[in-house]
Parts: sequence; C-alpha cells; structure tokens
Amino acid sequence: MALASFPEVDRVLGKAGRAESATDPAPLSMLETVITLKEKSKWRRKQMWYSSWAPEWMKSVFRLFVPDNISQDELIAEMNQALQVPGASNSWTMPIRARIDMQSTGIRTPVGLKVQGPDLRVIDELAQQVEKQLASIPGTRGAFAERIGLGHYLDFEWNRAELARYGLSIQAAQTAVQNTIGGENISMTVEGRERYPVNVRYKRDYRSDIPMIERIVLPAAGGKQQVTVGQVAAVRRVTGPAMIRDEDGMLTTYVYVDLAGRDPSGYVAEARAWIERTVPIPIGYSVRWSGQYEAIKRVHHRLMIVIPATLALIVVLLYLNTRSMVKLFIVLLAVPFSAIGAVWFLYLLDYNMSTAVWVGMIALLGVDSETGVFMLLYLDLAYNKAMEEGTLTSLSALDDTLVEGAVKRIRPKFMTVATDMIGLVPVLWATGTGADVMKRIAAPLIGGLFTSFLLELLVYPVLYKIWKWKFELRSRM
Repeated sequence: MALASFPEVDRVLGKAGRAESATDPAPLSMLETVITLKEKSKWRRKQMWYSSWAPEWMKSVFRLFVPDNISQDELIAEMNQALQVPGASNSWTMPIRARIDMQSTGIRTPVGLKVQGPDLRVIDELAQQVEKQLASIPGTRGAFAERIGLGHYLDFEWNRAELARYGLSIQAAQTAVQNTIGGENISMTVEGRERYPVNVRYKRDYRSDIPMIERIVLPAAGGKQQVTVGQVAAVRRVTGPAMIRDEDGMLTTYVYVDLAGRDPSGYVAEARAWIERTVPIPIGYSVRWSGQYEAIKRVHHRLMIVIPATLALIVVLLYLNTRSMVKLFIVLLAVPFSAIGAVWFLYLLDYNMSTAVWVGMIALLGVDSETGVFMLLYLDLAYNKAMEEGTLTSLSALDDTLVEGAVKRIRPKFMTVATDMIGLVPVLWATGTGADVMKRIAAPLIGGLFTSFLLELLVYPVLYKIWKWKFELRSRM
C-alpha cells in the first residue's frame, strides 16, 4: 500500500515465504516486492533551469538532453524513506539480478559480507558489529546482518517413562502433535485450474498458547484411552538458530549491504579498511566480501589480460599498416585524446566505472585507431603528391600541403566520425531491456570520439609538420 501510493508506480506484487525446493536459497525472513513502473513521461516533474521560462515545445526538446522527471535514484530514495519498518531492512535491486546473485553467491544485494567461524553465537555478534560500522561508510543506504539466534520454537521434552506406561511411542506422540497443531492435508479441491489442499487441524483457540497445547489429547492403548500432552511431556518456548548456513565447511552468516551512489569496488576498498580497524576478528573466524563484488574481481583479473592484449594487437596492426614507428606513435596519440572525452562524458552522465564501461573503452581503442589512420592517410597523400610535383621547397609550402591534407579533406573525416556517432547517440535515450548496459558501453565511445576527432584535427598536422620538416625536408634542402 505504501509503494502503490507513489504516482510513478503501476503495480506492486508482494511475496512472503519460500518455495519448497533446495534450489531456492531465500530464507523465511525474506519478503520480496516486485514493482512495475509507469512510462517515464508520466513521472512527476521537477524544476529545471528551463522549467520557468521555456514554452512547452521548447521543453520537449530540452527534455531529450536534460530530463525534468525525477530520476530512478530519487524515486528509490523516496520509497526507501517511506518503508522504514522496524526490524526490517530494504534492499533495492532488479528481480532477475537478485535471483542470479543469490544462486551464484548467496548474497542478494550488490555487496555483502560472509562472516564464518565455528561458533554460531560468535559469528552472530561479529555480524552485528560489522552492521553497525558499515552504517558510517558513505554510500551505505542500508546494512542488515542476519539474526541467527532469533528463531522461536516450541520444545516438547517427552517423558519416556510416562509414554511407556500409556503404551505410546515417541513417533506416535510427535505425529499426533504435528497433525493437531500443524495440520494434515487429507484431500485436494479442484476449482478450474486452481488447486487447494484441504487441511485438518485444531482451531486456533485450542493451540494458541502453551496451556492449551498441553491439553491436546493423544490416543493411547490402541485408541481405547486418551491422555493429554501435559501428562507425558514438558512444553516450553525456546529460541535458537532460525537457519544454519554452511559454506566451505564453516558456519556462516550474511551481512547485506545496499549501496547508493557508490561503485562496489571503491566502496569495498574503503569499507574493508574501516572494518579491519574497528572490528577485532578472533582467531578461527573470517570476514569475506561477496556479492557482485566477486564478479567484478574476476572481470578485473581478465581485463588485466584483455586490455594489454588489445593494445598489443592494435600496435602490431598499425605497424603493419604504416611501416613506420613515427606514424605508429602519432596514431597511438589518439588513445589519450579519446580518454579525455570518455572520462569527462562518464562524469557528466554520473556513470561509475563498470564492466560495461571497460568494454566501451576497449571498443574505443579500435575506433580511435581507425580515425587516426584515416587522418594520417590524407596527410600522406597530400605530402606525397607535393613531393612528386616538386613544390615542397620551403616551410610555407609544407604548410600549404598540410592545409590541403587536413583542412580541405575534412568532409570525409567528419563523415567517418559522424557515422559512428549517429549509430551510438540514440542508445543514450534507450529505455528497454538491457538499456542500462548499452548506455555504459556507448558513453565512452561517444565522448572519446568527440575529443579524439577535435584533437586529431588540431594536433596531428602539427606533429606531422614537425616530423617532416626537421627530419626530412630541412636536411634535404
């Protein structure tokens, strides 16, 4: 009801409990709520720099670049504030992503910790200490440690001598209690495509407290005699582990961390150092970071191989194309040129470094090499043509030649970059499935292409002129 009150929400579906399957790692305390949102155009508006003076037709143009709807992060922050329920912690993620994370690591938040050790009580205390310390780390929207020892149980301590006197076995007594309190399915009702079990048990008034449970009747002496539970057992309420986890041969509990405005790697680096300083870990116990962070670590190790290998392959291909180390290094200047635009564009879009961003960076290396070779090709064509005609007799003649190769041939160079940009820019306005990943792949490509194109036009002719004049033309003259 609280979530449905937001005007941006279309429908809300809540789920409690868990499936009776070993493939579902969700604990009984996990409550899942799936929220479907309306179209972005129907979200609430907020004041922007053009909201007070621009006419409606102009606002529709500005919205393509600077939307005036509240963002998804702002909506999540408001929902999180509306759902501050005592004893519960919120974690905001995508349904399929949560399932994949739970199946692969057990952690259903982007980042989490696994506290392991031989004693349940100790790891429960350590997890709660970690939870308190994480609340002070910037970027922590919520931190929640599982309470292992908060399971509530009814303990039946059977008096074996009394059971034997009435001719009852432990199994018969326990089965009778289980059926009267928990119930027994005796049939199934069919209503169209729906199936409902028919369950028989005591009414709530006869099983709501311990005195009433002690008055539950057990059949004895082959059904010829009846005896109450209180005559043959002591019933008391106890607490114990709600669920016991075991990983790597060690008892384990989880601490879930919901992030906001931080990349997982940077957050874990800061939080790990803080936890090591503030939470003493006894011998035989460990605190290990998990969740999506594990996947990020694996990707980082692969990128340490993929990025140098990509650069090496580009260098080899460029050298085979140019047959000149000087030309090779001039083309490679496109890499820092493009990095400037890529980093600034990511900053303006408020994107964190992620695997998708690194994929875009790797693609940018190849595209920049292409534009650099294209620029160098026209400079070489103009230079070789002037050499054949014998017009390169002075520094001013070299300037005219470079203007011919750089400025007067700007149309094909612009079209080369514009083709890539026209194909990539619409991705920034995508809203469908997978749009978040595609935006982060396209963003470094768009920003990098823009700055590399400008700097290639400005810097490449200057470097080409210095190289040709100092090392070829001047000595020849």
